[in-house]
Amino acid sequence: MTHEADVYRALLLACFALAGVTFFATGVLTAPYGRHTRAGFGPTVPKRLGWFLMESPSVVLFSAFFLMGSRSGEWIPRMFALMWLAHYLQRAWLDPFLMRGAAGKRMPLLVVAMGMTFNTLNSYLNARWLSELGPGYSWRWLVDPRFLYGMILFVGGYLVNRWADAVLIRLRRDNTDYAIPHGGLYEDISCPNYFGELVQWFGWAIATWSLGGLSFAIFTFANLVPRAVAHHAWYRRQFPDYPRRRKAIFPGLL
Repeated sequence: MTHEADVYRALLLACFALAGVTFFATGVLTAPYGRHTRAGFGPTVPKRLGWFLMESPSVVLFSAFFLMGSRSGEWIPRMFALMWLAHYLQRAWLDPFLMRGAAGKRMPLLVVAMGMTFNTLNSYLNARWLSELGPGYSWRWLVDPRFLYGMILFVGGYLVNRWADAVLIRLRRDNTDYAIPHGGLYEDISCPNYFGELVQWFGWAIATWSLGGLSFAIFTFANLVPRAVAHHAWYRRQFPDYPRRRKAIFPGLL
């Protein structure tokens, strides 16, 4: 366990460093998938298959890493694992087949490989902390303010993320091209789905009170904020009548 703890610390530092690199890299060069897909990034795979492959480690490997732990049978670690899987079962195994307008579209294999690599690292850092390397959780943790506040953020962010994605799916129900979304947080920001995901994973970091959770939340910020800014700029280029008061991801701020 001492050896694994050393490996864990090294991988944790690597994840924090990767967040910094990602923030600056994606601020300069938007990742080439979705509406930002473009040529010049090597071989491609069908979009649905790529998304499935990219996100599946967060289901399969997280479960394997978690079940290897000596505390995998305890109720509080199990509860956290189910929270994680509630998000990633939807994201990895349902969302790819709910995507509208994905038929015939492709994404670079490079993006898929990079996503799989991060999701493997992230699954290890979070699953092993919960079931083996962390200090464990007593029943008193369920009334700790950190757990309660973190759970409010996690559930609230999850619901915002799912609602925002559902709006986008309905908007393209007939496989039409992109359109301007309206309603709720879409009146204030271009990417409430990203905003919800940020809130969700910062809530996770607080509720689990773990450095693995914090590294994930910071990486999510580093990845999604520049992409939201790119989405916002894209909307404004595509639609001359795009609402001027909308921000990219943080209402009234950015």
